[in-house]
Amino acid sequence: MRQTDIVIAGGGLAGSIAAAMLGRAGHGVALVDPHPVYPPDFRAEKIDGTQARILRRTGLADAVLRAATLDGESWVARCGRLIDKRPGDQHGIRYDTLVNTIRREIPANVAFIHGKVADIATSAERQTVTLSDGETISARLVVVANGLNVGLRERLGMRRREISKCHSIMLGFDLVPADRAFAFPALTYYGEQPGDRTAYITLFPIGATMRANLCVYRELDDPWLRDFRAAPRDTLMALMPGLARITGAFEIPGSVKLRPADLYVTTGVRQAGVVLVGDAFSTSCPAAGTGTGKVFTDVERLCNVHVPRWLAGAGIGADRIAAFYDDPVKTAYDAHSAEKAFDLRSLTIDPSLVWSAQRWLRYVARRGIGSLRAWRLPQPAPVGRARAILRGVLALFGT
Repeated sequence: MRQTDIVIAGGGLAGSIAAAMLGRAGHGVALVDPHPVYPPDFRAEKIDGTQARILRRTGLADAVLRAATLDGESWVARCGRLIDKRPGDQHGIRYDTLVNTIRREIPANVAFIHGKVADIATSAERQTVTLSDGETISARLVVVANGLNVGLRERLGMRRREISKCHSIMLGFDLVPADRAFAFPALTYYGEQPGDRTAYITLFPIGATMRANLCVYRELDDPWLRDFRAAPRDTLMALMPGLARITGAFEIPGSVKLRPADLYVTTGVRQAGVVLVGDAFSTSCPAAGTGTGKVFTDVERLCNVHVPRWLAGAGIGADRIAAFYDDPVKTAYDAHSAEKAFDLRSLTIDPSLVWSAQRWLRYVARRGIGSLRAWRLPQPAPVGRARAILRGVLALFGT
């Protein structure tokens, strides 16, 4: 039987970061995943400034950000009007590129096993991990990072508690200009009315490609989704008729990827010798933009704070495992992620007076901030500054 300190079940984003961090710390680690190279997968496609700061605490930010594309500036628009040009801090990177970049940072002392974890027998002292080919591994700790796969958790007596089924759907595709280059480095264009059930479309560069993520709140059997896949440009133009005023004419080549998001949390997790991170523990709404930060927070707290404490003691009982789930930094980010998911959904589709007022106030605030930002920019002459002030005043009053 192979002996090690830690077995990581799953080599996606959470599992690969954990393997790199724990291996660099000198722990004995075995990472188990069926893919020698992580395959293309439509998941998180950019990292914002807040998430990059969390990633720096893992020691992996430099490698990841070198592989990503910084937008530099992001335009904000709604109803065919440009309302702000704000400094950009988002790095575009496809999910498989992100994972494979992190995998290249995993040190050679980590054993990479191409396979699947089929079962785990737990105790406070040692865990016996059985792989799908029958091999067994003995470890002090098992980190379950296998995402949405529930089979392993069910064998451990854990259950998934649904919070919001099909909470949102994200569509991903490439956008190319029909005649001239896009004027914007990146763009977020918000839904035009609640009946459209659309939060926003965000356009951002990944290398030389302008990538689009469109967030909608619809059921999976909604015919609109079928129409979008069949005729994406025409369907998008009908959904957001003012978008082309900002982008100019465009085409959507290639296929449209679709990813529904179910919000859930796993219960029964406070067990000896095993800990869940990322989507294995709970999911987030991709529209809220907190999923990557949630994974980074989970793994950073686990590897920098809790694993060193656990391995320094004689055993890893359920009471010690509970410290991770009660970690104040983790719980605060989890709460922030959930709150933002439901607030954005209500802000997008709730027709009540309260949320209508919220939409209007946010729109006015964004226009005001954008106007003030433009006013602060250097002007070539006094006349230019006077015109900028006038534009700011007019924008604040919606004219």
